[in-house]
Amino acid sequence: MVIKNHSNLQTTTASYLQSIYTDVLQRSPHEVEFHQAVKSLLDSIAPMLSQHPNYIKTGVLERLVEPERMITFRVPWLDDQGNVHVNRGFRVQFNSAIGPYKGGLRFHPSVNSSIMNFLGFTQTIKNALTGQAIGGAKGGADFDPKGKSDLEIMRFCQSYMAELAHYIGADLDIPAGDIGVGAREIGYLFGQYRRVHRQFEAGVFTGKGVDFGGSHGRTEATGYGTIYFVRQMLKQLGDSLNHKTVIVSGSGNVSIFAIEKAIELGANVVACSDSDGYIYDKNGLHLPTIKRLKLDEDQRICEYLTDHPEAIYVEGCDRIWGIPCDIALPCATQNELDEYAAEQLIDNGVTIVAEGANMPCTQEAINLFLDKGVSFGPAQAANAGGVAVSALEMAQNSARVAWSFEQVDQMLQKIMKTIYENSMRAAKDYDLDGNLVAGANIAGFKRVADAMVAQGI
Repeated sequence: MVIKNHSNLQTTTASYLQSIYTDVLQRSPHEVEFHQAVKSLLDSIAPMLSQHPNYIKTGVLERLVEPERMITFRVPWLDDQGNVHVNRGFRVQFNSAIGPYKGGLRFHPSVNSSIMNFLGFTQTIKNALTGQAIGGAKGGADFDPKGKSDLEIMRFCQSYMAELAHYIGADLDIPAGDIGVGAREIGYLFGQYRRVHRQFEAGVFTGKGVDFGGSHGRTEATGYGTIYFVRQMLKQLGDSLNHKTVIVSGSGNVSIFAIEKAIELGANVVACSDSDGYIYDKNGLHLPTIKRLKLDEDQRICEYLTDHPEAIYVEGCDRIWGIPCDIALPCATQNELDEYAAEQLIDNGVTIVAEGANMPCTQEAINLFLDKGVSFGPAQAANAGGVAVSALEMAQNSARVAWSFEQVDQMLQKIMKTIYENSMRAAKDYDLDGNLVAGANIAGFKRVADAMVAQGI
């Protein structure tokens, strides 16, 4: 039933949402990233709650903002000199209303409970948007793989999985990779899981090697998916990627394959970065060089100049946003693009910003883009391609089949198109036409909330 008395109900809704947010602040007082993610969702769904107060009456939000389970454990490991180190491991199983927990593992010094809760919470909404039967989770450790030998990384992964193996399974919780966790780490983790459980349970991990149950297209999926989402945004504007100038932060898998697909669709990608700085090549980046440096040799992006002296290297990765472009893709890490950077992009004529990373734009930057009419693709929609193909990998494992790269890519394109259309439709339903942030949050929230209410969980 749609409520007609909007003014009184909006006041009540605002008060209710503020009470939810205040409770989150009190329960998790130092988890600023988690606060930011919750606030973004609450702001987006306010118009929906005003028209459908049953979501307030059932108390679904009180449950949604609290993870079902947070697992924390120590991870001792030996370095190559025989010294013992101890890191802290995490797995937050945030919500399983629409399927088993699903979300990546992140190995990075910044990992803490706030990062885990923010990622698990946003993963819940993102996974719901894919239309697949997967709940939200995230995990990782405050371990830095940089500078570590293969043996050190293997010993760490084995120690981490020796504990986590008790809490995951193909129908319970299915991890994948994230920052610091690629094919090498997934292989070590999966091998240790097999050792603990003494069986080949391919569906317990995604992002595996193709030779032992992985899916074609999984490595490329997040980057490709971001560009497929941008393509839909451009279609809405009656345009295409052809001849568009693009800048991409980061130079990991997401960035590299976003660059690859953007170039394939006719764009001129002129800049990318790593944590030290960025490179700018006005004639367009030479992707084979970047792949060799970052995927094969694990070099810094400044080494690009050795083969391409005509390019420019600038120290300070955050300065990349000063480059004039049509499309900006933040694909590195959370809160990398702030209000000042947003102002630079807008002044230089950016028309589309799409988040390839998880929450890479601050709320102030997002508000500025929306206020100035910049088309903005939020992370929970634009970077859902990775987890979408992870779910396709799970389906292949369950059926004991392997699809071709072309088959997976076609399904990915359809999923990203559907996410875009559902987000646009949800925004329009609540007089927020074109606001993909609100639309994605509303569409994802509705699917999860309806399942929670139906199951009484």
